[in-house]
Amino acid sequence: MSLRTISIVLALSGATCLTDLASPSQAQAEDPYSQIRALNLARNTAVQENGGLSVYQPAPCMFATGNGGKDCLIRNTINGYTYNFLGGAPGWSVYGNEPTTETEIQIAPDGRSVNQIIYNGTPR
Repeated sequence: MSLRTISIVLALSGATCLTDLASPSQAQAEDPYSQIRALNLARNTAVQENGGLSVYQPAPCMFATGNGGKDCLIRNTINGYTYNFLGGAPGWSVYGNEPTTETEIQIAPDGRSVNQIIYNGTPR
């Protein structure tokens, strides 16, 4: 039974209902694909911001859709998913080259829009 269904049943019975105050993890848990969408959007936005795949490749953790990019995910709050990751010329991580770019980006909780590009520049 979903939180919404429970809320309706409680409301109809006259009981007090506090489901509108659900924690961010509960709200995001209702859509198990929001973190994968957020990861894909964060990665694709960084690629676009840095000149495309012919000149830029994000860190391998940004391709780990099976775990939602958890190694690059630094925050998951009511404000959304925040990722921080390195990037560089195609093959930089495979060949052991130094990254040339660091990106920190926040994606909306539903994974469908960019809230903010917090940083996109030389590695800090």
